[in-house]
Amino acid sequence: MTNNVKFLLVDDLEENLVALEALLAREGLELHLARSGEDALELMLANDYALALLDVQMPGMDGFELAEIMRANERSRHIPIIFVTAGSGDAARRFRGYEAGAVDFIQKPIEADILRSKSNVFLDLYAQRQQITAQRDELATLSAALQAADQQKNRFLAVLAHELRNPLAVLAAGLSILERKRDPEVIGNVRTSMRQHLGHMTRLVDDLLDINRIEHGKISLRREKVLLADILPSALEVAVPAIESGNHTLAVNVPEQPILLDVDKARFIQMVSNVVGNAARYTPKGGRIEVTASGSGNSASIVVSDNGVGIPADQQSRIFELFEQSNAGMVVIGDGLGIGLALVKQLAELHGGTIRLVSSVPGEGSTFEIQLPTGNH
Repeated sequence: MTNNVKFLLVDDLEENLVALEALLAREGLELHLARSGEDALELMLANDYALALLDVQMPGMDGFELAEIMRANERSRHIPIIFVTAGSGDAARRFRGYEAGAVDFIQKPIEADILRSKSNVFLDLYAQRQQITAQRDELATLSAALQAADQQKNRFLAVLAHELRNPLAVLAAGLSILERKRDPEVIGNVRTSMRQHLGHMTRLVDDLLDINRIEHGKISLRREKVLLADILPSALEVAVPAIESGNHTLAVNVPEQPILLDVDKARFIQMVSNVVGNAARYTPKGGRIEVTASGSGNSASIVVSDNGVGIPADQQSRIFELFEQSNAGMVVIGDGLGIGLALVKQLAELHGGTIRLVSSVPGEGSTFEIQLPTGNH
């Protein structure tokens, strides 16, 4: 047991306390001694006891009076009491003791085996109560976690239904228009819109499948040495629809000195496009998104900044958790399941890299940094 179990021994005679202490001493048991009822009450204010051994015949407050006060106090009322008495064991005396809250009597002179045997019962009972309390607290924590997970799942299902219903409605409307219209320009616009929404649904399903594959260890990276300048444009191209729909300005800064990465190209594109697309969704129309790449030694950095809605301080620690979405109290451009950053985190870690929130201020924007290994090692 991590914490010692405590017994309280109360007797006005020092030699009796010393004798009780010698008989009960054992590893894991802490014995507190009191020479009077008043001293005992003071100790009970600061400690929890598994058992109290009270001498009946003490000057001033005797053992019965102390027991009655203990029973009247919420903190001490559940402490088991054994009276130690040298007096006669007549029925009236015992009745008063049990009425005061005693669970047992021990006669002086004390038989060591009887004392140890009886005290061990309460030692074990206390340990069991502690274990039950710990299990109860653990179950309460688990129950709260399950309730939170259930609420999170319900929010996710609601957003998923919304995410799927919107593009499906566009596809259904598009088919209806294609069946009725013959104007080539109208048909071209409808097909473009349908293609965009179909692409959105495909990416959504792919992200969900990837999360599942990573959690089950079924994703293996196809790493290769590739120049960052060669694959960054492909990653940004995936995020172009979100940037254009928000009428954002995109600034890209890549150093002239080549940066050689050791990555899975498809997963690199997935990571960067997710972070840039996320920035576009959480930036009001006409915003600015900046992507800055740099390399140093065995690590390359891709920093994505925006002047969007930002992330409230109380949500920043959870943004990389699955199905978490920022809610900054402003309209979000586009939709999101809250899986993008969680997926990027898992993919970055598979590469031996990281993603972190560098800074975020509500109303001013956010900055994220992806760090990945270079091909220099």
